[in-house]
Amino acid sequence: MQKPSSKKVSDSRTEQIQILMPEHINGFNRLFGGKLMEWIDVVAAVVARRHSGCNVTTASIDNLQFKAAAYVNSTIFLLGQITYVGNTSMEVRVDTFVEELNGIRRMINRAYLVLVALDENDLPVSVPGIILETDEEKVEWEAARKRCELRKQRRREEF
Repeated sequence: MQKPSSKKVSDSRTEQIQILMPEHINGFNRLFGGKLMEWIDVVAAVVARRHSGCNVTTASIDNLQFKAAAYVNSTIFLLGQITYVGNTSMEVRVDTFVEELNGIRRMINRAYLVLVALDENDLPVSVPGIILETDEEKVEWEAARKRCELRKQRRREEF
């Protein structure tokens, strides 16, 4: 099967905004990590669906770094974008920020997820290539390529 046409990173970039409510908070009065993981997974899925034009499933969360806390009434800004594509898989980076009332954003989390595109029978299907337009996108692609190789190496070692 022929690989679909390539798409730009900007074609699938996705933003989500949340205001932290008491039900999002853990016993330490901070954003519950599991809730943030849910939001990250949704953003990554939207990015991957937009890029692939298919349903997707999360294959792995490769890296999830909690850098700072967030508290009730904080505005949370999530930004997701494609960083790498394989044959059927896509790596998506989701950055999470607390946005102050003056608009200044402070990063609180960065996550890398791998999602796989699925056809109507829930089988993996080829995804479009990626068009890298900026230096940042090219640097992220190279770093993602190395992460992909490390993932493959870990899988070989595990089995």
